[in-house]
Amino acid sequence: MDPYVSEVCDKVAKSLESFRVNLTKLRSGRANPAMLNGVQCDYYGEKMDISSLSSISMPEPRQLLIKPYSREDLKAIAAGIAAANLGVNPQVEADAIRIIVPPMTEEIRKDTAKRAKALGDEAKVAIRNVRRDTLSLLKEDDTYSDDLKDRVEEDIQKEIDKANKEVDSIVTEKTKEIMTI
Repeated sequence: MDPYVSEVCDKVAKSLESFRVNLTKLRSGRANPAMLNGVQCDYYGEKMDISSLSSISMPEPRQLLIKPYSREDLKAIAAGIAAANLGVNPQVEADAIRIIVPPMTEEIRKDTAKRAKALGDEAKVAIRNVRRDTLSLLKEDDTYSDDLKDRVEEDIQKEIDKANKEVDSIVTEKTKEIMTI
């Protein structure tokens, strides 16, 4: 495989993985510990991920239970969740935080589906940027003949098309999950 094509494959795979991670943060009507990925709280003046300060479990389909490793972190974690604007309200208990994920209304479902589509569009833009950058490097490369450049361009375009189809299928699947009551 050509080095340019393999570089495109690597960068596209990273873009797709980032896209999948961003999709896990969207609410789909039921609790998911991945909702809290990237949510940070103030820990002695530093920003820390909640997942590194506590254990997160799912006792019921619409509920998350967050147990901090230290009780002193309880209020900071609750404040971090509230500040993350996830559409949930953390309830502080004696030694844990309970998050009850409310059922989604039709309007919220449609809005969340739009956000999923917007994330898909962002992923496609990132993939197109990978193509643009790689093709500009390829055009500057004098060691490749014109025929070889054309062949490599076609291979790159095939990889980009395959990645765009994958983004579309992931968005369709996530939209179906969101819209399911």
